[in-house]
Amino acid sequence: PGQDMRKHVIMTLLDTEQSYVESLRTLMQGYMKPLKQPENSLLCDPSLVDEIFDQIPELLEHHEQFLEQIHDCVQNWHEKQKVGDLLVQSFSKDVLVNIYSAYIDNFLNAKDAVRIAKEARPAFMKFLEQSMRENKEKQALSDLMIKPVQRIPRYELLVKDLLKHTPEDHPDHPFLIDAQRNIKQVAERINKGMKSAEEVERNARIVQEIESHIEGMEDLQAPLRRFLRQEMVVEVKAVGGKKDRSFFLFTDLLVCTTLKRKSGSLRRSSMSLYTAASVIDTASKYKLLWKLPLEDVDIVKGASQATNRESIQKSICRLDEDLSTLGQVSKLSETLSFPHQSLDDVIKDLMAAIHRELAEKQSLSFSMAFPPNKVELSTTKADGTESFIFEFPNPDARLGFEQAFEDAKKKLASSKNCLDPEFLKAIPIMKTRSGMQFSCASPSHGSPESSHEVWVCNSDGYVGQVCLLSIRKEPTVEACIAVCSARILCIASVPGLKRAYSCFFPPSPRRGRERAEPVGSPSSEPMPAQPEDAGPQPCLHISISGSSLELSEPVDGGNRELVPFDSDDTDDESSPSPSGTLQSQASHSTISSSFGNEEIPSCKEATAETTSSEEEQEPSFMPITSTYGQNRHGESPTDGRALRRSSRGSFTRGSLEDLLSLDPEAHQSSMWLGTEDGCIHVYQSSDNIRNRKNSMKMQHAAAVMCILYLDNQVFVSLANGELVAYQREAGRFWDPQNSKSLSLGSPGSPITKMVAVAGKLWCGCQNRVIVLNTATLAQEHTLQVGQDGGRSVTCMVSAGTGVWVALQSSAQVRLYHATSYEQLAEADITPPVHKMLAGSDAIIRQHKAACLRITALLVCKDLLWIGTSAGVVLTLAVSAKAAPALVGLSQGHTGHVRFLTAIELPDGFDVLFPLP
Repeated sequence: PGQDMRKHVIMTLLDTEQSYVESLRTLMQGYMKPLKQPENSLLCDPSLVDEIFDQIPELLEHHEQFLEQIHDCVQNWHEKQKVGDLLVQSFSKDVLVNIYSAYIDNFLNAKDAVRIAKEARPAFMKFLEQSMRENKEKQALSDLMIKPVQRIPRYELLVKDLLKHTPEDHPDHPFLIDAQRNIKQVAERINKGMKSAEEVERNARIVQEIESHIEGMEDLQAPLRRFLRQEMVVEVKAVGGKKDRSFFLFTDLLVCTTLKRKSGSLRRSSMSLYTAASVIDTASKYKLLWKLPLEDVDIVKGASQATNRESIQKSICRLDEDLSTLGQVSKLSETLSFPHQSLDDVIKDLMAAIHRELAEKQSLSFSMAFPPNKVELSTTKADGTESFIFEFPNPDARLGFEQAFEDAKKKLASSKNCLDPEFLKAIPIMKTRSGMQFSCASPSHGSPESSHEVWVCNSDGYVGQVCLLSIRKEPTVEACIAVCSARILCIASVPGLKRAYSCFFPPSPRRGRERAEPVGSPSSEPMPAQPEDAGPQPCLHISISGSSLELSEPVDGGNRELVPFDSDDTDDESSPSPSGTLQSQASHSTISSSFGNEEIPSCKEATAETTSSEEEQEPSFMPITSTYGQNRHGESPTDGRALRRSSRGSFTRGSLEDLLSLDPEAHQSSMWLGTEDGCIHVYQSSDNIRNRKNSMKMQHAAAVMCILYLDNQVFVSLANGELVAYQREAGRFWDPQNSKSLSLGSPGSPITKMVAVAGKLWCGCQNRVIVLNTATLAQEHTLQVGQDGGRSVTCMVSAGTGVWVALQSSAQVRLYHATSYEQLAEADITPPVHKMLAGSDAIIRQHKAACLRITALLVCKDLLWIGTSAGVVLTLAVSAKAAPALVGLSQGHTGHVRFLTAIELPDGFDVLFPLP
C-alpha cells in the first residue's frame, strides 16, 4: 500500500508539473511571442512586454527539463525508485533560486505594466481577450502570471506527502529530507520577497494618497518614508482657545494640519490598488499647518515638564508681588500734594500690563496641569524653541502616539548613526564627442603638483578620453584630452620608487604612511595596512636627488583623509549640456560613474576597473646568503651582488653602485591605461598627458581587461585568458620586455577582476576565484562562487579579513573569509533598491527593476559601497557587530553606476566649498 501511495503522489507531481509547464508555454507561445512580433508592436510597448514576461523563458526551460526527468522516473518505476535526488538536484541550484526571486521581485511591476498597457491601448485589451479564448486552459493573462508564485508551496505539500509514505530505510528517504529543506528555503525566500515588494508598494501608494488629501502639501513622498499613524487632537492655546488639529506621523516626519470634519469633495488619487481609507479618516478635510523632521521635535515630559510648570508658577508669584507693590505705590501717591496725574497714569498702565501677563500665565499654568490625555511638544527652529500643547481624545490615544513617536525617533537615530555620507557636488564632464560614456577612474600618485588629481576615463568606442579632475581646493575639471583611438577599459596608478634608502644594517624602521585609499571601477580595494614600529630607531638615510646625495632623517608621513565621489553619464546625445557628472559625497568621498542603458557587451561589461596603489616604501639592502630563485636569464643571484628588498618582500638584484645610480624616471609614478584594442598606454605624470606624450606603449594580442599593481609588479589580464606580470629592474623604470605570463583562463573565460588580499592575488575567472602567489605565480587555491558557470566575477573588493564578491548580472553580493575561503554572508540589493525607487513613476520603476544587478563595489571608511544598474548607490556597514542593513543614498543616477573610487583629500581641503 505504501508503494502504491508513493506512486500515486509521484503521478500527482507529474500531472501538476505537466499543467504548470503548459501554463508557462501558453505565456510564451500565446502571449509573449505574438507581442514580440514587429507587426504587433502597436499593441504594446516593447519595453512593457519585456517587463511583463521577465524570467518566463528561463522558468520554462528549467521546468521542461524537470518534467522530462519526472516522466522518465515514472516510466521506469520500481519499488526502490528515487525521486528525491531529482528534487534536490533541481532546487539546490542557485540559478533556479535567482530566477524565482527575480520573478517575485518583478511581479508587482509586471502587473503594473499590464495595467499601463491596457490603459494606453484598447487594442491590447482585445488581444488579451482573444488569446484567452484561444489557449487550451481558457485562462486570463493575470491567472497565468500568478502560477509561478503559487508553484513552490505546491512542491512543499507533495514532498511532505511523499515522506509520509516513504519508510526511513527506503533509499529515497534521505534525499526527500534534503529536498524538503531546500524547497522550504526557496519558499521562505520567495515569500519574504513577495511580502517585501507588496509592503513597499503599499507604503508608497498610501503616502501618495495622503499627500493628495492634505491641501498645501507637496513633496511628501520620499524613498524610505512610511506612514505610521494619524491622531485627531485639539491644540490648547494660551490665547485663542482650542483648535481641532490632525497629526500625521511618518518614520521621519511629523505633519500637523487643520481639521474640518464631514467635508465635501476631496481630491482623490488615481491609484486604486491600495488606498489611504484604511489608515486615515478620508471623510475629513485637511490643510497643512506645519511639517517638521522628527529630529527637531521632542515630547516634553518628566523633569522638563515639571521644570516648566515650576517656572510658570514662580512667574505668577512674582507678578502677584509686583501687583501688591504697585498697590502700595498707588496709595502712597495719593498722599502727594504736588500734582501727580502722570504718575497715576503710569501706575495704571503698568498694573493693566501685569494683569494681562498674569492672566496668560495662569491660563498656561492651568493648561499645563497635564491630565493623562495631554502632551507638550517642543520644536527647535532657526529663531528659537517653540512649544505646543495638544489634548488627545483619551489617555490610551496619547500613550499610543507617544510610544510610536519615540520608537520612530530611535530607529531614525540608529539609521543616522551608521555613517550617513553627505552629498557634496555633481561635477559636469563636457563631451568632446557624441556618445561618450564613463568607463573607469583612478587618483594619481605622482608629484605634489599632481598628487591630488583624478583621471576619469570615458570613451565612445572610437576615441578614448581622459579628464583630469583636480581636488586641491574643490573638485574642478582642468582638462579633457583624447589619448587613444579605442575604448579605455581600465586604469591603474602605479607608484614610483621612493627617494629614501637605508644602508645595510640596521634596516630602517617603517615609517607612518599616508592612509591608503581604495580605488575602483566598478570596484576597488584597500591595500593591506602596514604596521608601525613601537618606537623610532636611529638610522642614516641616503636621499638621491638627481645625481647628488643628501643625508636626511626619516620623516613621518601624516594621515590623510579620503573623499568619496560618484558619477553619472546618461548618454543623452540630444542634449547640448554636459551629460556626464561626477557626484561627490562626504565625509569621505566616493567617486562613482554611471552611464545610460547601453553597455559594453559580453565579458567586456566587467572590464571598467581601477586598481588601488600606494607609494612603495623604502627598500633595504641585505647581503644574500641563500638562493632566492632564478631570474629571467637563469643567473643565480648569489654572485656577490646586492639585492634590494621592498617592504612587501620582493627582491631586485644589482650592484650597490647600480642600485644607488637610479634612473630619475624610476621615481616617477605612472598611470597605466588599458584599451579594447589590446594596448597599454603608460604616462609618467599629468604634464605628459597634457602634452599627449606617453612614456611607454605596449601592444598585446587581446583587449586589456584589468590592471593591478602589487608587490613591485604590475599584473595585466587579457581577454584571451592570459595573465601578464611586468617587473621593474633595479633602480630603473618599467621594462616592457621584463615580463612573464601564464594562461589562467581562455578567450571565452578571461580574468575579469583582480584584487590584492592578504598579500595574495585573487583573480576572478568565470564563477571561480583563483588565488595566486605573487612571487611564483603558483595557484594556491581555487574558490567557486555560486553554481552558475555562465556568470563571471565582475566585482570584488577586500575588507579586513573578508572579501566581497558579486557575479555578472547578479543582485547578490557574497562575503568570503580571506584565508579559510568560507562564505560568511550574503546580501541581496533588491529590497533596498525597490524602496529607493518606490516614489518614482511606475514606468521608471519597471525599467530600473528589470534585470537589476550589481555594477560596482568599493570599501571605504568601514562602509561597503554598492553601485547598481538602477543608478542607486547603497552602503553597508562592514564593521557592524549585528547584522548590518543596506542603506540607499538619496542621490542616485539615471544610468548604471559604472565605477566607484575613493580620493585622498589634500591638507586643508574645505568640504564646505561653494556649491553650484
